[in-house]
Amino acid sequence: MEQSRITTAHTLGADLRALRKARGKTLAGLAARLGRSVGWLSQVERDLSEPSISDLRLVAEVLGVPMSLLFGHASAPAEEQGYVVRAGARRPMGSGEEGLIEELLSPDLTDDFEVIHSTFRPRSKMQRPAQRPTQEMGYIISGRLDLTIADRRLTVGPGDSFRFRGEPYAWANPYDTPCVAIWVIAPPVY
Repeated sequence: MEQSRITTAHTLGADLRALRKARGKTLAGLAARLGRSVGWLSQVERDLSEPSISDLRLVAEVLGVPMSLLFGHASAPAEEQGYVVRAGARRPMGSGEEGLIEELLSPDLTDDFEVIHSTFRPRSKMQRPAQRPTQEMGYIISGRLDLTIADRRLTVGPGDSFRFRGEPYAWANPYDTPCVAIWVIAPPVY
């Protein structure tokens, strides 16, 4: 049990550091927003200290990520961590309230990109267009998806792929079947 706790903290610290950097925040800046010392945050990122649930809740809020992303690190055997994500051990992201269910396919958030498995429920749509400083590419496995990228309205289906770079975008699945896509985002935003 003690070994999995240490492994969990290691992956958590690396993910927190990657998220902080992806958002352009310094250790001092994030520590100030959290009401904590730079030393404490540095120890958390280097896996020398384990944050409380309250700390994690505040970190998730300040970094704009769901709490669920900060859990589930110890599900893989030690020799697979950082290399393999098993189908039943993907970390869920987001609440799913818009009809989008996302799971992290990347082992962690320490790369220059992240890979996400997205399922868009039938008759669902994004509530408001989004725009983020990323490059994103998607590949549709099944179903269809209506996209608005900048001023372009597009429909994509199985085998189609798409890309956008920092442009406003929105999605909708007005169809009767789910749409499943693999989404690559650089830099990581979750």
